[in-house]
Amino acid sequence: MNPKLLTTLQTYSPEQFRGDVLAGLTVAIVALPLAMALGIASGASPDKGLVTAIVAGFLISALGGSRVQVGGPTGAFVVVIANVIATHGYAGLVLATALAGIFLVIAGYAGLGKLMRYVPMPVVTGFTAGIAVIIASSQIGDFLGLDAGKVPAEFLAKWSAYAGAIGTTSWPTLLVGAVTLALILVLRKTSPKLPGYLIAIIVASLAVAFLHLPVETVGMRFPDMPTSLPAPHIPAFTLQMVQDVLPSAFTIAFLAGIEALLSAVVADGMTGYKHRPGQELIGQGFANLASALFGGLPATGAIARTATNIRAGAQTPVAGICHAFFLLAILLLAGSLIAYVPMPALAAILLLVAWGMSEIDRFRMLLRMDAGERALLLLTFGLTVLVDLTVAIGVGVTLASLLFMARMSESTGVLGDDASLEDPGQRSALPEGVEVFRISGPMFFGVAGDMLDALNRIGSAPRAIILRLDRVPYMDSSGVNVLQTFVHQANSRGTRVVLCDMPRQVWATLARTSPRFAGAERVKTLRAAIARLDRPDGEPA
Repeated sequence: MNPKLLTTLQTYSPEQFRGDVLAGLTVAIVALPLAMALGIASGASPDKGLVTAIVAGFLISALGGSRVQVGGPTGAFVVVIANVIATHGYAGLVLATALAGIFLVIAGYAGLGKLMRYVPMPVVTGFTAGIAVIIASSQIGDFLGLDAGKVPAEFLAKWSAYAGAIGTTSWPTLLVGAVTLALILVLRKTSPKLPGYLIAIIVASLAVAFLHLPVETVGMRFPDMPTSLPAPHIPAFTLQMVQDVLPSAFTIAFLAGIEALLSAVVADGMTGYKHRPGQELIGQGFANLASALFGGLPATGAIARTATNIRAGAQTPVAGICHAFFLLAILLLAGSLIAYVPMPALAAILLLVAWGMSEIDRFRMLLRMDAGERALLLLTFGLTVLVDLTVAIGVGVTLASLLFMARMSESTGVLGDDASLEDPGQRSALPEGVEVFRISGPMFFGVAGDMLDALNRIGSAPRAIILRLDRVPYMDSSGVNVLQTFVHQANSRGTRVVLCDMPRQVWATLARTSPRFAGAERVKTLRAAIARLDRPDGEPA
């Protein structure tokens, strides 16, 4: 492991420490209401969100690969957390979080951090916007103060329940939620440097307490909420439980990896530094393992909190560590005050979080792209909202892969005649009865059939065929099979085949998978191929 913390501490200065402490305090003030709200939105409790921000936030900064990344609970996990708790209980969530941490550590050591950057934008935008819709939908009841009983988890059934309970709207609750929402928006516009979330929460709490408004508070819903950090604990589990939560664990690991690396890239752009993708995944993995041990939620790098950290003057991972310590101090010294926070105020915060996650401008931009991009976006979005996030990600990534292969197959072809030669004069140098063809584009399983058809359309059998492969950047086992099949068919018609101009990867693939490659001759250059075919016995020139 090579965390950024160790690198930065080698030249650490008192000036950097002062900047990191102030940045950590600023981020802690921003993270406090968000952590509580996300804990509730996930189907857990506010203290679970705070524990996650403290434990995971500390380790993400201490062990991660970014100088200024700040981690904790995020909106991306709300849907999958709620589903796991509803299906397998909180013990199932703890197990899924721990497994996700293990997967992330393995991914980091295996160097998979770079691969996660290739998840297509329509997939990421689709499931992120879908999560935003679900988060917003889950807060309607608290924002309006509806007496809807146990609201179903399914999206359409949830809205049906809301519609049936609209007559039970609590006007004091709606007023508190609306004022909180308006105050945050006004502060963002007039005083963007102030902690709008925290100020709005304090104002709403004071108003409800001193005006004796009939509004539900955190203490009413969670009367036994602890105000200290729990002791680490390994819950009992069975092999069957592991099998049951495995899909959710993969989803959590995927979301954590994607969001952490996206946040790290944003931080790189704002600071000019460069993060270490593998180390970032390792740090995220250990952070999730520790969060599970303390009974917390899944965690990842948070883009908004990371950006706040940078703007507040953070220089090193010490800022993120300070943020965790400040949150711990708040929990220990003022944790009892959390009970006075009104539920509609937290709902207002989550509505704004959902709006920020929706990335409406990017969503609209993708709707103007080609049909494949639009289908990918809308399918991922629809499956996230109406079916399940795990299904949405699986289908989205699979469909994206199929679209990519279809597009790559369109870019691969067989060039004949003069198109296969740089200099038209080279044709006069060809021995009689020799044809030259150039394959252009990757040769993989997605283009195997088309490639074989194109090669078979060469026509009457010449004495020899030279296949130039210099424009083949990649070849897999199906590409090798295409060549083997073509060579066999050409040989059966009495045609010699010479392969030349092979890139290193293609040459190595052929040497590794088909050492002899019966029926085909391999030389390095076109000139060598022509010279070989000038000799009827096939001996090298």
